[in-house]
Amino acid sequence: MNDRRVETRRPPRRKATAAALVLGSLVVVAALAPFVAPYGVDVLDLAHRRGAPSATHWFGTDELGRDLLTRILFGARISLAVGLVSAAVSAAIGVTIGALAGYAGRWLDDALMRFTDAMLSVPRLPLLMITTAILGPSVPLLIVLVGVAGWMETARVVRAQVQSIKARDFVTAARAIGTTSPRIVLRHVLPGVTATAAVATTLAVGRGILLESTLSFFGVGVQPPTASWGNMLYQAQTTMSTEPWLGVFPGAFIFLTVLCCNVLGDALAEGAMVRE
Repeated sequence: MNDRRVETRRPPRRKATAAALVLGSLVVVAALAPFVAPYGVDVLDLAHRRGAPSATHWFGTDELGRDLLTRILFGARISLAVGLVSAAVSAAIGVTIGALAGYAGRWLDDALMRFTDAMLSVPRLPLLMITTAILGPSVPLLIVLVGVAGWMETARVVRAQVQSIKARDFVTAARAIGTTSPRIVLRHVLPGVTATAAVATTLAVGRGILLESTLSFFGVGVQPPTASWGNMLYQAQTTMSTEPWLGVFPGAFIFLTVLCCNVLGDALAEGAMVRE
């Protein structure tokens, strides 16, 4: 029986390892983009405008003759930053609200969960599009808005986990010896929801990248000349029939990154279930 369990868990572990390696490689390459990119991010090669992939320009060039591979590497810095930092913002808000609701219970739980339900009922994408259009798109604003728009799922799963932990004997014993509620939450409750929060945060990274890409695709996200995967797709939408590489390569990087985030999230969720 144990051998069978090990065999069934090995493939997901291999997938998670591969996903982690790919994500780690993307983050490292994005951080080193000024050093590893074959050209400058805004260097023009007007003689090879809209050039197809070649030995000189591996991913081709855009309408201004800029190297597409270079812009994808620099765009990764923006897209990954939005995904990672917005996921951290979502996790901080979601864990705080979920822990308060789950541990306090009663009227505070009802109030926070009704607020969470109200936020979930608001269409996320139209709200973000309207807000960024009014306030003016910028990378810091995108990070904050995507983070604030994505905490609700984390809050719900953390609340459920906290309610389960709160009913356990070691929390009851801590209350019996006079331990204060903030100390119980910090020392006993929050460590128990780390795995759950990690799963939600990992999935939020992929969601943040998709939201940034979607907003940029509709022209209310990262604005040119700053490169991001989303606004590269936006710029390519009118030439997909004649220069498909302008949209295929940024889209492939978005797909690969979100896929790796989802695989890692699934692996973390499975690991949390096994530990329990």
